[in-house]
Amino acid sequence: MCGIVGAVAERNITTILIEGLKRLEYRGYDSAGLAVYSAQGALERRRRIGKVSELEAAVAAQPLSGKLGIAHTRWATHGAPSEHNAHPHFSGHDLAVVHNGIIENHEELREQLKGLGYVFSSETDTEVIVHLLHHTLKTQPDLTEALKVAVKQLHGAYGLAVISAKQPDRLVAARSGSPLVIGLGHGENFLASDQLALRQVTDRFMYLEEGDIAEIRRDKVSIWNQAGQAVQREAVQYHEGAEAADKGEYRHFMLKEIHEQPTVVQRTLEGRLGSDHVLVQAFGPQAAELFAKVRNVQIVACGTSYHAGMVARYWLEELAGIPCQVEVASEFRYRKVVVQPDTLFVSISQSGETADTLAALRNAKELGFLASLAICNVGISSLVRESDLTLLTLAGPEIGVASTKAFTTQLVSLMLLTLALGQVRGTLGAGVEADLVEQLRRLPVRLGEALAMDATIEKISELFADKHHTLFLGRGAQFPVAMEGALKLKEISYIHAEAYPAGELKHGPLALVDNDMPVVTVAPNNELLEKLKSNLQEVRARGGQLVVFADEQARMSNGEGTHVIAMPHIADALAPILYTIPLQLLSYYVAVLKGTDVDQPRNLAKSVTVE
Repeated sequence: MCGIVGAVAERNITTILIEGLKRLEYRGYDSAGLAVYSAQGALERRRRIGKVSELEAAVAAQPLSGKLGIAHTRWATHGAPSEHNAHPHFSGHDLAVVHNGIIENHEELREQLKGLGYVFSSETDTEVIVHLLHHTLKTQPDLTEALKVAVKQLHGAYGLAVISAKQPDRLVAARSGSPLVIGLGHGENFLASDQLALRQVTDRFMYLEEGDIAEIRRDKVSIWNQAGQAVQREAVQYHEGAEAADKGEYRHFMLKEIHEQPTVVQRTLEGRLGSDHVLVQAFGPQAAELFAKVRNVQIVACGTSYHAGMVARYWLEELAGIPCQVEVASEFRYRKVVVQPDTLFVSISQSGETADTLAALRNAKELGFLASLAICNVGISSLVRESDLTLLTLAGPEIGVASTKAFTTQLVSLMLLTLALGQVRGTLGAGVEADLVEQLRRLPVRLGEALAMDATIEKISELFADKHHTLFLGRGAQFPVAMEGALKLKEISYIHAEAYPAGELKHGPLALVDNDMPVVTVAPNNELLEKLKSNLQEVRARGGQLVVFADEQARMSNGEGTHVIAMPHIADALAPILYTIPLQLLSYYVAVLKGTDVDQPRNLAKSVTVE
């Protein structure tokens, strides 16, 4: 996921730009560049493939100094990683732009601009923007007003920052589907795609909203909304407690990370959704071509990531009509594998350094898979570097050993993959993608509603304080969610817990059910609900204590030995993401009651980098 930094000041801002890029390195990138308005009255640019350190060395070798500038780390979507595809992109010698996101109508605009005499030096969709703006300036000479006109012709997602040598008193920006934040200083102001990039220069921020256009000067910030009306956006003071390495107001990192999920899910979605569809290029420059060939999917992962893959199997087969196999990486790498034709190999990992998952990927390269895709939280990891395609989950640093926000962002990423594959292959039902894209936009709010049940779940956790065993039940795509709930409980509270498909109760586990064996169930309002209710009656008939997380429309109520927690209604396909939240909270509060080390449970490591 690309990164943007910009600045307008009365001091040299080159080092500020480079430091900002360094702070965005966690997002993953393949090249870096910057452009500044120099004392000579011209725009000067440096671009390099590879790390920000390469760009820094280039600037040291050929110094740049200026009081207005923009910088960028690029993750290739159109055109291979190369210096000529790196940002910033110029039109002539006096206009520069950096861009996050995907311009869907870039080919159409490119042909129009070529007809007007513009010559393209890259394969990127971004270069279309700077030439389009350059052309607009011929009839609308004010840079800010020209940007307002030009963006109306752009379809897709973008976060833009623009500077002009002819109007060096300002930095202008536009946001549509890709985040931007303004950093407020004294006699200087800044812009970035993430506030972390600006923490070295300010602690006051102003967040642009969807459709906003901003004009940023040294001593003034002006913002217009999508309707073209001048608006004020609230300035927010940044608090040190928001740092990833600080628990802030929370007792444990795990609780903090559970509550971060609406934010990180929003971040994972931004720049990857069009008006009613997934932007396939978010997966990489060759994604559309490769996805069109996919006839099967093989998912490989470990632990929590494996559970995410199991949920995705239901989505891929039901929504996209693509056969899918899911396997634990440590098993996959040590058995003889028969690869079906045109199979996409998908690896999932929070760290990107999980030994078994990496070994499985390397093994897959020898087995004849169509291509490899990594879904990962760390852009500079081995898994990302060694895969053909990547989708970064953007969960940010996860300190607690028990994975929480990494899991939900993996699920969101896998839903994006499902919709992208179905879109390219034409296998989605009518209106399915548009409906789910709309539901995904609302998902952060639904997650916030689930988190609001925190106090209720803390009270329910008291039922588990003296227990030593717990059974988790789910049906369909909720069965992997039950598995994840059981894993969380055993990881941090040391209570033995296991999950079963609810339909398997009579095939063995029912023998374990009694008053000392709580049964936790996830019950969304879908076609399996009535069958699930029958399973739960069997539990109650044997004295089992039931804790049921049920859709508010499921018509389930409390009774003797039955504790029902009403969940916000959500589209069935997205229910596994929502129902994960209360299971995380339950395991957390049980562990607190047990007095265990929540963030660093015994015998476990955050990243399993050896067998």
